[in-house]
Amino acid sequence: MHRVVIVGCGFAGLFAAKALRHSPVEVVVVDRTNHHLFQPLLYQVATGVLSEGDIAPPIRDVLRRQSNASVVLGEVVDVDVDARELTIDTLGTAIKQPYDSLIVATGASQSYFGHDEYALHAPGMKTIDDALELRGRIFGAFEIAELKPDAAAREPWLTFAVIGAGPTGVELAGQIAELSHRALRANFRHFDPANARVVLLDALDTVLPSYPERLRKRAHRDLERLGVEIRLGTRVTGVDARGLDVEGGRIEARTKIWAAGVQASPLGRLLADRAGATVDRSGRVQVQPDCSLPGHPELFVVGDLMALNSLPGLAEVAMQSGHHAARTITRRLQGQPPRAFHYRDLGTMATIARFRAVVSVGRLQIAGLLGWLMWLVVHVAFMTGFKNRLAALANWAVAFLGHGRRQRTITKQQVFARVDALESSPAKAA
Repeated sequence: MHRVVIVGCGFAGLFAAKALRHSPVEVVVVDRTNHHLFQPLLYQVATGVLSEGDIAPPIRDVLRRQSNASVVLGEVVDVDVDARELTIDTLGTAIKQPYDSLIVATGASQSYFGHDEYALHAPGMKTIDDALELRGRIFGAFEIAELKPDAAAREPWLTFAVIGAGPTGVELAGQIAELSHRALRANFRHFDPANARVVLLDALDTVLPSYPERLRKRAHRDLERLGVEIRLGTRVTGVDARGLDVEGGRIEARTKIWAAGVQASPLGRLLADRAGATVDRSGRVQVQPDCSLPGHPELFVVGDLMALNSLPGLAEVAMQSGHHAARTITRRLQGQPPRAFHYRDLGTMATIARFRAVVSVGRLQIAGLLGWLMWLVVHVAFMTGFKNRLAALANWAVAFLGHGRRQRTITKQQVFARVDALESSPAKAA
């Protein structure tokens, strides 16, 4: 039987696997984690709205009824395109995995633009580990502020700096502002959480640069109404445990979050080297119109890892390209010629806070409550599994209709590790 190996089970990989459920092929899904991640909602895990289980169902459970699919937990470390074989590191043991067709959908990671040392003090948000780390930092900052003797000592702990004003940065800044002004009200006795300072920075001169101007202005206005301090045209020049340096000054902030850029998975460059393909500046692999590699019709690169017609790194692009690659394999097995991939733009959307969102669908531009309701419907529809949808709706009801955030659990290790790191680092400001 024709064996299709899919590397990565994000949106592109999962949609590819599901598209092959009725095809006469054997499907092998390889992923470094045991879960499929609904990445657009990671910021809600970081801010206590959703639990990690709500957005990360187990891959094996998702594919349990697909009899032609199996799952391998491991990381691809090499590709032999001539032998059509992968080398997979499975918890320290290397195994060989042959394939007849290969779909690579390993996505993208955070980019620090050559300053990877920033990651220690300003984590990005691409994985469940990242979101849980940020949740510990955000809620831990409020806990530590409660222990401080005066307002001056609390101020840096109550300052949250979000670097990058794209959709992720805007959503994070809005949720932290709403968290401090609404969800944590009356939770602390020695200070008012509403005094927290949320700073959103970007080197560009606008928030949400890929959105229409009207929606950019609306998002900017909504953020300011929430109390977010927006500093545009501001380049970050340094990050340490106590704060960050920017052009023209410094911000003392114990909690920094990096949302400023992405880079393709390293596997893309490795595969390109092995197959004689090329990559763009961010490491995305240049593919043919049908998402295959030049000279290797059995190799497909999809989702955030592919470079094709300047398509953006959106979940919809990943879903559609993964589905297209799977259908192309099926068509070839049936003796039919391949077809070019045509992306259907279903629009973009970003939430600002409770009942506030901006939505762009073709010429249609929607903001406010109606945009938020559209965001809610779309995200419920694309979540994987009925139980996950139900759990998410219950948590949204608590967070958006009530005043609380149910998912606020942090660990002692997270809080103590931050205090220890700060005590061992030299102070840059009084």
